[in-house]
Amino acid sequence: MNFDFFKYRNKIQPEKGRLLISEPFLNDPNFERTVVLLCEHNQDGSFGFILNKPSIVKVSDIISDLAVEGMAYVGGPVQQDTLHYLHRLSHLPEANRIANSVYWGGDFDELQSGIELGTIVEADVRFFLGYSGWGAGQLEEELDQDSWIVCDFVDDELFFDTAPDQMWKKALNNMGGRFTVYANYPIDPNLN
Repeated sequence: MNFDFFKYRNKIQPEKGRLLISEPFLNDPNFERTVVLLCEHNQDGSFGFILNKPSIVKVSDIISDLAVEGMAYVGGPVQQDTLHYLHRLSHLPEANRIANSVYWGGDFDELQSGIELGTIVEADVRFFLGYSGWGAGQLEEELDQDSWIVCDFVDDELFFDTAPDQMWKKALNNMGGRFTVYANYPIDPNLN
């Protein structure tokens, strides 16, 4: 159900470090009301992580040696048997800078040691089961179908300091203008 939702479609193109915000009526259960951080986008495809979809599994249940009591997030429907992490630890060796002060991966032993010693705060790291991936041209097709709004990643506060159930709405509100109206669309317009 797409109406003329994007009659004045935003023209920001996807690229590493930008966000994909699902349009209000996207009826794919994997991506309904999600915010995805793109970690890579090129001619071969794209991948990223859903930032606002907590799983039902604690990180410590996945890796018992890791003293993290928080929940893992569902990064996407691809390879959900893999664990990834995003963080704001610029000093972590081998970490890949994605956007502003958000990094992906890095030396896991250093991460684990820092958490155990208390030099790394759990709130600065998020763990993800699986990831979101698109083959060559697939994301562009979804953009042509108005499934996503692309926006710049402004700061890490949206990701690290916003409750997951508020992130989609806040991301749209941060864009301002007509996007603040979209942020208030009901999940089911028939109930409005």
